[in-house]
Amino acid sequence: MKQTLIRKVEKSDNEALAELIKDTFTEFDAPKEGTVYSDPTTSNLFSLFRKENSVLWVGEIDGIISGCCGIYPTEGLPEGCAELVKFYLCPSARGIGLGKSLMHQSVASAKEMGYTNIYLESLPEFSKAVKMYENSGFRLLENPLGNSGHGSCTVWMIRSLDDIEL
Repeated sequence: MKQTLIRKVEKSDNEALAELIKDTFTEFDAPKEGTVYSDPTTSNLFSLFRKENSVLWVGEIDGIISGCCGIYPTEGLPEGCAELVKFYLCPSARGIGLGKSLMHQSVASAKEMGYTNIYLESLPEFSKAVKMYENSGFRLLENPLGNSGHGSCTVWMIRSLDDIEL
């Protein structure tokens, strides 16, 4: 049985997480410009998530970094809204519940931090993830919110945290 662990990001995770994220874009032939792929903060997520009211959860399988998901107070979002960010899984971690656990931990963290809504941006290339978001209570929006700087993203979704129990 595989041993899974979910923990907060550490400085030593930066390289492995950047590789995981960039590999996912390559795997799905997703746009690299105007996305997290070309965002300079991707190579130093530990520093990015030192910001107040943010958190990045890292998922390990048998001691190997296999996924991540976090909450970030993206500039320009409506009051009480945070962004679900950096949700990526390596291929071997998909379909075994790690993603669900990472998302649950991130949503619970957002609620604990006092957020009332979670927003996310994605791409059509990540259609399986978008379907999972819909199944998790996110609804599609017609326009982006906030100033993520990821202009190539064309899927925008939001979810209320009213029904989340801690």
